[in-house]
Amino acid sequence: MIHVTATEPDAVRKIEAEAISSRFARGWHCLGLAEKYKDGKPHTVNAFGQKLVVFTGEDGKTNVLDGYCRHMGGDLSDGTVKGNEIACPFHDWRWGGDGRCKKIPYARRVPLRARTAAWPTMEKNQLLFVWNDPEGKQPPDDVTIPLIEGATRDDWTDWRWTEQVVHTNCREIIDNVVDMAHFFYIHNSFPTYFKNIFEGTVATQIMKGKSRPDARRESSGSGGPRMLGNSSVASYHGPSFMIDELTYHYEGYDLNSVLINCHYPIDENSFSLHSGIIVQHSDKLPPEVAEATAEKLSTFILTGFEQDVAIWKRKARIDNPLLCEEDGPVYQLRRWYQQFYVDVADVQPEMTDRFEFEIDTTRPVESWEKEVEENLARRAAEGASA
Repeated sequence: MIHVTATEPDAVRKIEAEAISSRFARGWHCLGLAEKYKDGKPHTVNAFGQKLVVFTGEDGKTNVLDGYCRHMGGDLSDGTVKGNEIACPFHDWRWGGDGRCKKIPYARRVPLRARTAAWPTMEKNQLLFVWNDPEGKQPPDDVTIPLIEGATRDDWTDWRWTEQVVHTNCREIIDNVVDMAHFFYIHNSFPTYFKNIFEGTVATQIMKGKSRPDARRESSGSGGPRMLGNSSVASYHGPSFMIDELTYHYEGYDLNSVLINCHYPIDENSFSLHSGIIVQHSDKLPPEVAEATAEKLSTFILTGFEQDVAIWKRKARIDNPLLCEEDGPVYQLRRWYQQFYVDVADVQPEMTDRFEFEIDTTRPVESWEKEVEENLARRAAEGASA
């Protein structure tokens, strides 16, 4: 006899997912460490569904142009930097950072319409940014990336920077802003406080947490201080650049760091994911120790991204997530994020008005403490049997 249990069709929650927009977010996007592009050579950057060329002239200004020469389609990233221009490898047409053809060595004059697209750039915090706007407008003065004091001070380490390509739509990474629970299950963290604030073009996540003894192997005899927990204030400034003021609390001292989590879209289904971290020197962390700590934290953060990527690679895109009370404000976050994908004239107050939401962590903390205790008991039993 076969017993079949079927769910009534009307009771099934269906996953909804509209087609991904071919439009790319308006805003400043970080291309990585500025120094990388100052070697006198052209660099290829695949972004916003096309090829770009990045080069720095003798004047020290870094420029971003469309990647293909408007003469006969030569790949400018295969060209040569000559003075303040990029020379096409095909016929040596010289293109300036403003997008104008400055010289054609074999021609008497340059055609009046010899122009290509030049992308606004900005250097800040030792990083290079490029402005993308589907409407073709210049960046407003009040939309920028804030100064990170530690990036220009001697009492902080140099950036430790990583880059990788992720084959999914970049909305997946933005959802993490409100997703408290995944920090416990994916990253082995233990959030005890979690709040979001959205206002204007900034989305902030405030999180406090404690250490998880079940997520680390006890290092007996190491003599190192025990980590008690961490505090994080992480803000997306625009659609793709997050600054996280991250403090690790140890017995006897705090470790201050700034973490960058940023990306730029390659196309609708892939993005370049970057992370960077700097650590402040202190009495407990003299320069050489701080540099070594920054290196270890960079590796740790990269591991965290790999944990996320493993989920993103296999999950479904979902526009109608089914949420419980202890989930964050996913729909509100996505409304905030939508402002970067519509014309400026179509930005609605609900996308930019101040919104605050604090999760009641009573139930999650109780549940997670019980799980930690069970994991420790299981580990002790396994150790005894071994």
